[in-house]
Amino acid sequence: MLSASVNVGVDRRDAKRNADCMTQLVTRVAEDLVALVDGLVDDGIVASRSEAVRRGLEILVDRERRRRTGEAIVRGYQALPQTDEEAGWADEATRQMIAEDPW
Repeated sequence: MLSASVNVGVDRRDAKRNADCMTQLVTRVAEDLVALVDGLVDDGIVASRSEAVRRGLEILVDRERRRRTGEAIVRGYQALPQTDEEAGWADEATRQMIAEDPW
């Protein structure tokens, strides 16, 4: 059972509106993980178990999106590497900035 702190800062109208437009996922979770999630709720880090699951899924999906984007960038550079001429201007600009800085 969740404590009364679950709904702290949560407008019940928002929860109802969200419930009407969101798909429900049902899953089984180990008791030790549930206890840790309940601790997050008790500490006010998330408003509910559901919010914890949503935030966790958002983080997982974002991390995977970023990983795929990074891999695509690497594949692009591997397929068409920078030339010395393309990379050289950055090196020269860096040298000039350092030389101009009054250490």
